[in-house]
Amino acid sequence: MQKIDIEMVPGGATPPPIRVGEALIDHADIAREMQYHPADSAGDARGKAARALAVRELLRQRAARLGLAVDEEADVEAAIAELLDRELDVPEPDEADCRRFHAAHPARFSEPTRVRVRHVLLTAAPDDPERRDGGYRQGEKLIQQLREAPQRFTELAQRHSACPSREQGGELGWLAPGQTVPELDRALQHLPEGLHGRPLASRYGWHVVSIDAREEGRELPYEEVADRVRHSLREQATRRALRHYLLALEAEFGVDGIALDEDAAGALMQ
Repeated sequence: MQKIDIEMVPGGATPPPIRVGEALIDHADIAREMQYHPADSAGDARGKAARALAVRELLRQRAARLGLAVDEEADVEAAIAELLDRELDVPEPDEADCRRFHAAHPARFSEPTRVRVRHVLLTAAPDDPERRDGGYRQGEKLIQQLREAPQRFTELAQRHSACPSREQGGELGWLAPGQTVPELDRALQHLPEGLHGRPLASRYGWHVVSIDAREEGRELPYEEVADRVRHSLREQATRRALRHYLLALEAEFGVDGIALDEDAAGALMQ
């Protein structure tokens, strides 16, 4: 993964230093940490990295105050794990809580709709209008050929597709939501079976698509997903407990230069 240098932070201005207790987190440390926190912009990545380092330093200082070993890198991680195990109070969800949560979020614990897909990818970058227009017209021609001779899909995929699936005649197999790029994913979930009548757009170009089968999603009874429900509630409770714990540590040791918001617990749980 490409490392993002501190000089890439928008605006060119040097961000304020970050201090946790008596410890200073310097810009070089934040720049090195940014590669582990992908974001839409360098500024967002820097904020996530700085927050993660501030959280880690808070926990390190609390561990040191309690006499836990924090001299070596491995010691720090072990000390933080022991610290959280000792001090973090996470209530266990009971059966009634789990059943209420399942009833309130049925879609979250449902089997998703799946579609079995074949496609031909005609590459065209979004910022290349000439290639984009040519790819669409080529897709229309392929669709017309497939209407007249559906059995040619494998042949046409092998000849024209830029996707590695061309080696399997364009077969992508069964796809559930989230298994392809969002713009294509949304369209696939609503298409009926059969050859789609026009090329579908994505960031990669145009797709000639055939939906060969559909399996509609269904809500799953609580008994089949009880463990998932309990895990979801435990994760929510852990996030809340972490946030309150970190805010208490912030008040105890002091943090300057960055605010510990809702993302602080999420950064630690990653």
